[in-house]
Amino acid sequence: MGASLTVPEAVNRLTCPDNKTAYAALQALEAWSEESDLVYAYLDRFTAMLESTNSYVRNRGLLLLGKNARWDRDGKLDTVLDRILEHLEDPKPITVRQCLKALEELVQGRPDLAFRVQARLEAVDCTRYPESMAPLIQSDLLHLLQTINDFTAPENRESHRKR
Repeated sequence: MGASLTVPEAVNRLTCPDNKTAYAALQALEAWSEESDLVYAYLDRFTAMLESTNSYVRNRGLLLLGKNARWDRDGKLDTVLDRILEHLEDPKPITVRQCLKALEELVQGRPDLAFRVQARLEAVDCTRYPESMAPLIQSDLLHLLQTINDFTAPENRESHRKR
């Protein structure tokens, strides 16, 4: 990505048919999301990406939703969380893993949503995925449940309150 690339240009490239270009845009947006809330303004676009028939586009949307949870002072994620959680049953196992990764960031940015996420995680059936992927999904899921338990432990609640 060139230094002159803007946030709107990067957002527009997320759905580019050239996956290399789209992935570079994702990386730039993730980096910007670490530093400021500039990318948060596009949360609705990332949510719309969840409906794509292209799993790579869905993955990018999930990751950016998770990455921007820390900036969600408007509570937008409260209304789209169920749409995000639907991807725990995505037909593509890689998308399920990306969803779990995004949910970890989401819970860290919005610990107040942890119990809703946890309830849904406990219903995930990993056996529906191929033997090569099921153990990886199970491992990611257990890791996320442990993260949630850490965030929601009574001694940690105060230090992890929504920013």
